[in-house]
This record gives sequence, C-alpha cells and structure tokens, in this order.
Amino acid sequence: MTLSDLKTMDAETITPAVAAELLGCNPHYIRVAAHQDKSLLGFPVILLGNRVKIPRVAFIKFMEGDLN
Repeated sequence: MTLSDLKTMDAETITPAVAAELLGCNPHYIRVAAHQDKSLLGFPVILLGNRVKIPRVAFIKFMEGDLN
C-alpha cells in the first residue's frame, strides 16, 4: 500500500494494519498507543470498544506533514 493507493480509496476510515504498513511499524503498537494515550500518535483515532479506526483523510494529511 502506498500513500497514492490510500488517496484513491473510498473508505472513510482505515485500520491500524493499513496505517502501520505506511508507517513501517507493527499495527499492534498503534492499537496500544490509541488505547493508552491517543494524543501521542499525531493523527486522530476512533475507539469503538476494543477496535481502533483511523479517519483516512486526516491520516493522509498527517503523512503529508499537514498538522492543522
């Protein structure tokens, strides 16, 4: 998965697995950080019980360096 692939997706949210592939880390680290202190991730996350979802457009902005 590339950032270009992510931009062409229709989904409103992505999973930690997709984000981790682009960040080059283990998706479990994203899930743990989201539950412990989601402000440390640098991009917004949505917690639904044990599940973690990431708004796709906000994640793209984070990857492009747009922190506003």
